[in-house]
Amino acid sequence: MTLPKNVLHSLAVMLPLLASSVAASSIADVEHVILFMQENRAFDHYFGSMAGVRGFSDPNVQFNPPSSPNAGKPIWYQEVDSTLTNSTNHLLPWYINYQGGDWLEATQCMIAGDNGWDTNHGALNGDLNNHWPTNNTPWSWGHFKRSDIPVQFAIADAWTVGDMYQESAIASTNPNRAAWISGSTNVPGSPQNSTQGGYPCIDNNETPGCDADGINCYPLLWKTAPEFYQAANVSWQVFQDADNFDDNPLAWFGQFQDAVTGTPLSDRGMATVGLDSFYARAANGTLPAISYIIGPTELSEHPPYAPRDGAWLQRKVVDAVTSGPAYNKSVLMITYDESGGFGDHVTPYHSPNGTAGEWLEDPYGEFGYTYSGPGYRVPFYIVSPWTRGGSVFTEHADHSSQILFVESWLAAKGINVVTDQMVHWRREHMSNLLSAFDFSNPNYSVPVLPDAPAPHTDASGTYDGSSYCEATYAVQRPPVPYGNQSTNVAALSEQGFKSVRGNMTEGRYLTFEMNGYALANAGSPSSDITAAKAIATHQDMSHRWIVHQLQAGGNSFTVSSAKDGRYLGSHTSLTTSTNGTETYAISFSAGKGYSLQNQNGTYLAITSTGCVQISSVEAWFDAFSVTYSS
Repeated sequence: MTLPKNVLHSLAVMLPLLASSVAASSIADVEHVILFMQENRAFDHYFGSMAGVRGFSDPNVQFNPPSSPNAGKPIWYQEVDSTLTNSTNHLLPWYINYQGGDWLEATQCMIAGDNGWDTNHGALNGDLNNHWPTNNTPWSWGHFKRSDIPVQFAIADAWTVGDMYQESAIASTNPNRAAWISGSTNVPGSPQNSTQGGYPCIDNNETPGCDADGINCYPLLWKTAPEFYQAANVSWQVFQDADNFDDNPLAWFGQFQDAVTGTPLSDRGMATVGLDSFYARAANGTLPAISYIIGPTELSEHPPYAPRDGAWLQRKVVDAVTSGPAYNKSVLMITYDESGGFGDHVTPYHSPNGTAGEWLEDPYGEFGYTYSGPGYRVPFYIVSPWTRGGSVFTEHADHSSQILFVESWLAAKGINVVTDQMVHWRREHMSNLLSAFDFSNPNYSVPVLPDAPAPHTDASGTYDGSSYCEATYAVQRPPVPYGNQSTNVAALSEQGFKSVRGNMTEGRYLTFEMNGYALANAGSPSSDITAAKAIATHQDMSHRWIVHQLQAGGNSFTVSSAKDGRYLGSHTSLTTSTNGTETYAISFSAGKGYSLQNQNGTYLAITSTGCVQISSVEAWFDAFSVTYSS
């Protein structure tokens, strides 16, 4: 059998684990955490076509309601109206560069839609999530693929990508970066009060004072995470050039604005300690405990600034970390502040109605009582020896998760740093990211990443990629393919797989493997689960399962077969009866895998001879998220 190219790629990513694993370590062995945030891209827009993630092959995709013109169809079918086209009533996800040619270059500087509170809540449409073309733009529903952003794909593939990582607020840059640096946007009921700025901070404002109705106040005045690190004598530094696209969120807080030169808040949080200094300190192993990287405007990936120019910056950062002497004790997290007007098909996981610090009456008077966030998924990947190997991290997370990770890491080193400024629901329900790491099996190998061409510069050496692109290609938005789309959205996906890490969530085809065997459905007339020899590509349809979460954020699931839709039933049976379906608590333990505990308290297992059994002893499966067309 000739394997698809992307399957071979998946295998190539996994194989170094066999040769490069060394003695076990722990989170306490980490010495440097680097937090790097880019701008304005959504998960589906970048990685929807990636194999092994919750993307265009999502088996749990939400459906349109009876009131929709696309009733009963997946929300891949987004509503369109006569202001957009008369040729169809829907728009499906579409590859932005479907026409090839100059569009491959022009769309690098394309702007899709708006990233503000009103347009994104409008697209959300009360959690129906089906108004992206009408309430944002039809280009919001467009996506890139690997050939357009090869560096971003390669970094995410080579280490661990999170496919349930969300922006903190359904809003623009400033609220999300404020949450990244502090854990809050000061929605009423947060640990802050109305005198501390924001109240709430749901839009960009950098004019002293407040917007109408006393919201989006500037400056912000509550305590940030770096101030807690400073108080605990934990070293930290913001690395930014003079051109930082005004993306340093500490600069929006009054205490940093008032800090005088020579004080930590000024020297570490506000000074122009450039990216060249970061590269040099990474090269000689002298990075602080915590680094924040703020890129320049043209390299930020904020439309119209090109993804390929951001890729050049990302590769420089990754190369600096992985080639430095401290890579074996470093963690680099790369994400994006918000979705940038690009759509995502996963309706945000959020708190229950009325949760303090999360829900509010829309101050703009458009959407009634609603939640502020977490919002849409954004790309997120973790570079470290403990996340190497091509995994997908599946836990619910947002920007506050990075603060929770730092707290957990410092606690493991005996340093108690816990911010009291984080919204309570986030602390209780957002991941601390620890499950993305396998500290029992570090892998210090470093992949060869694709070349990243240097950004375009003008005669003075200043980056000017966006203006050069816009001058070269007068039209950057390709024609929308209304009425001329295949309904097979899954065909947009690459073929391949990723190993799974983290507490289970929906949205993937999964294989569960133990002792060299995979849980399998042999098909009718068999009425029982069987075990079949696992295969390296995890490609067999009879090995694939879909989990169905009984409650958002919970660990109770029913499990159905991708082969014929039958569910795991009592003992080891397969059933089409709702009454006979078994409920499983699916638990994850880093370095062990997944256990499937049925409602009677016993566990599903496969013996060393390939027999499926119910065991009183907890047994651990390896899980793989697989994406195949057949």
